[in-house]
Amino acid sequence: MAHMLGIDPCSNFSGAFCHYPSFSSSEVNRNIGFTLKACFDANGGDNANRVFVKEKKKPYDYACFPHPPLFGGLEKDISVRDNGRDATHIDVEDRSLGGNPTKPFYFPDQQLPQKLLVAVDVDEVLGNFVSALNEFIADRYLSNYSVSHYHVYEFFKIWNCSRDEANTRVHEFFETPYFKSGIQPIPGAQMALQKLSRFCNLSVVTSRQNVIKDHTLEWIEKHFSGLFEEIHFGNHFALDGVSRPKSEICRSLNAKVLIDDNPRYAIECAEAGITVLLFDYENSYPWSKSEAADDHPLVYKVKNWEEVEQHLMSSIAL
Repeated sequence: MAHMLGIDPCSNFSGAFCHYPSFSSSEVNRNIGFTLKACFDANGGDNANRVFVKEKKKPYDYACFPHPPLFGGLEKDISVRDNGRDATHIDVEDRSLGGNPTKPFYFPDQQLPQKLLVAVDVDEVLGNFVSALNEFIADRYLSNYSVSHYHVYEFFKIWNCSRDEANTRVHEFFETPYFKSGIQPIPGAQMALQKLSRFCNLSVVTSRQNVIKDHTLEWIEKHFSGLFEEIHFGNHFALDGVSRPKSEICRSLNAKVLIDDNPRYAIECAEAGITVLLFDYENSYPWSKSEAADDHPLVYKVKNWEEVEQHLMSSIAL
């Protein structure tokens, strides 16, 4: 329909404006009327300062709102009038229009919304670390474990060995194909993060050790290319080097939200004022169950990436 009217659609907004349509054909002898209505957020479009409101009576403990349009609810109508009489009404909501670049339509008092800064864990949130580790342990140490055995995310307690021995086994795992090619993305993560990257600044905050930094960067580039602005390593459970708390890393980034599967990190960051989405994939992570985390007002349980997306979009829409 746009082409029939002589309108050149553009694929997206440029800067903070779109163009009026232009009509170059002499055969078009009509008056074109525009009605543009915008309902902007009272907080000036600053998504970085949005917060969650925890509602225990809501499904999944959050209030879900529709995905917001880029400019806070812009609605556009085009009326085509012939000799002062309405001939056609075209609804072009959620469509940007191209035309004469010398006559842009500006939003002079509004800026593009500031993106919400979100920190994302790697193991058990982006990739299935424990499943790959279990295969290595079964092959190397003839001990069979499943994800359901891990009531805490401290391997020495599950394997009935010393902490040092557990760390040694994990570092052996790092040198094997079980680690280098055996960790697969968590279902739904790639699609959800691709969508969220339009509204959020995403960074990785992982407890992984510095010794596997290069491989981790390669794995993220392979499966989540271009989605993360920064990648930070806590170097926890390392054989050498200094470790950094996740709360410290998140504060240094000014992250407003952390997505993590470990209740210990969830409570640590929530106590620092950071909203946490505690990831328990399809309720299959025993270590993610925690009354202390459930009771914290800044910790929200999510069981898949669809719920992560819904939580974050509801935050942006508030």
